Amino acid sequence: MAAAAATGAAAFAGDRIARIFDPKTSVQAGTKLDTVKSPLSTTGEDLTPYQYITNYNNFYEFGVEKSDPAKNAGRLQTRPWTVTVEGLVKKPKTFDIDTLLKLRPQEERVYRFRCVEAWSMVIPWVGYSLSEFIKECEPLGNAKFVQFLTLADRKQMPGLSQSSINWPYSEGLRMDEAMNPLTLLTFGLYGETLPNQDGAPVRIIVPWKYGFKSAKSIVKVRFVDKQPHTAWNDQASNEYGFYSNVNPNVDHPRWSQKYERRIGAPILKQRRQTLMFNGYGDQVASLYNGMDLRKYY
Repeated sequence: MAAAAATGAAAFAGDRIARIFDPKTSVQAGTKLDTVKSPLSTTGEDLTPYQYITNYNNFYEFGVEKSDPAKNAGRLQTRPWTVTVEGLVKKPKTFDIDTLLKLRPQEERVYRFRCVEAWSMVIPWVGYSLSEFIKECEPLGNAKFVQFLTLADRKQMPGLSQSSINWPYSEGLRMDEAMNPLTLLTFGLYGETLPNQDGAPVRIIVPWKYGFKSAKSIVKVRFVDKQPHTAWNDQASNEYGFYSNVNPNVDHPRWSQKYERRIGAPILKQRRQTLMFNGYGDQVASLYNGMDLRKYY
């Protein structure tokens, strides 16, 4: 039954792409970024075409349909933009987006991206390890978690009135997860600044977790001593755990996690088995030694 459900979900996802994706659609190009290659890039994977990455999105601030962000995010103003840092830090700070862009060399990192809805992509992100930013924030020793809060502006984001999420969108990581080298403070993809619908001007990417953990359009970072509330865990804690590690052995109530559909791949190569920790177990499994991953999902 679970395998059949996964197949059905994948077919449905394919139908939705066919309905919303127009290969003639032009996506406004971003600003070119100077990048260096990263040894942390995933190899041996075909990249998802740019048009799929920018036309098939979950970004509820701009609407609940996959095509809504591409249609509606053009109104988002990404300059000026600041990220404030507060909580358990030596001193509260505010970073301008252009300061953040220059803080460290921009790396191109190819990562698998896995949605809890059982679809996936392979995306060449641009950014640097979140740990580099955290060092600049100077957190105190009793900071155990990092919380990310995103923009919630009804003038720019029509989707805020379409969803019952408790805005602003909140996500969080344990400090050791945030400091893992794979966790990426992200400013671009395909060598250019992020398109608005993909989380401009700054987001995080946590490649071993489901995509909703990777907060978009971040405006505030808090360092706290207790596990912060997070948007989808608040919405349905029985469906969306705080950790949300990719795990083919723990199904979501509505989606089997054993298989996934690779968006944009040739039809015969789309359905594939999901990898534990999305294939990044060698780098991150030790973070969860001794934890029951069925309980801490």
